[in-house]
Amino acid sequence: MIIPIPITKQEILKIYKPVNPVTHKGIQGHVVIIAGSYGKIGAAVLSSKAALKSGCGLVTTFVPKCGYEILQMAIAEVMVVTDANSNFITDIQLPVIPQSIGIGPGLGQEQATQKAVFKFLENNILPLVIDADALNILAQNPSWLGLLPPNSILTPHPKELERLIGKWQSETEKFENTIAFSEKYNVIMVMKGAPTHIVFKNTIYQNTTGNAALATAGSGDVLTGIITSLLAQGYEPLHAAQLGVFLHGLTADIALPETGYQSFTASDIIANLGKAFLSLEK
Repeated sequence: MIIPIPITKQEILKIYKPVNPVTHKGIQGHVVIIAGSYGKIGAAVLSSKAALKSGCGLVTTFVPKCGYEILQMAIAEVMVVTDANSNFITDIQLPVIPQSIGIGPGLGQEQATQKAVFKFLENNILPLVIDADALNILAQNPSWLGLLPPNSILTPHPKELERLIGKWQSETEKFENTIAFSEKYNVIMVMKGAPTHIVFKNTIYQNTTGNAALATAGSGDVLTGIITSLLAQGYEPLHAAQLGVFLHGLTADIALPETGYQSFTASDIIANLGKAFLSLEK
């Protein structure tokens, strides 16, 4: 078994880049979030808000038509583009060329959505974070994994990971299979859990922040937004994944004395991102 490298504050400070005091929104990175379906537009809201609160300059969110008013009312700062379809995404047409794209939260797995994802992957060369239903769609269509740009970041929870790499009998086998998957497709695997591990080729990193409060609906959608935002700001994919999971966990450590485990929600992750960033600069 490969010994994981701990993702500590000391390691994070080596990769963390403070914001340039003379920057502007045009050079802070533009993120596109492709997310949502009827009843799951909240996932698009959480990812988009998390991306903004993680320091990128601009966020455009692509949703089905039913998400338009929800997003415009929920987040004043986000630009919204809609699919022609009301309830789910059927044709991904982006009016901008962003620095990074996050795809999957609340997406659903409709046949038309799967076709749209295939067409998108066929044409996309931009840095990608892939989560939730986009992972489930890839698990159903493994030949599409070859379309992913090198160093794409996949963020599966345990069940999504199992769908991608198959069942495992032990922790050792789980990591061996994830390493083999990462090497085969040249992707970064963020294995969400307690603790979260990142696998890239034959190296394993183990996050040192976070607690049981993060086991709540929408927590993964927020992580997708954070990592996608860091990618857009020019972090290398592996560094974006490491800094993303570290900050994500840190918000729960900061908030816990006030919220307790039970009352912590995904929105509390977003609300505490500022404090998490500030703690890196102390």
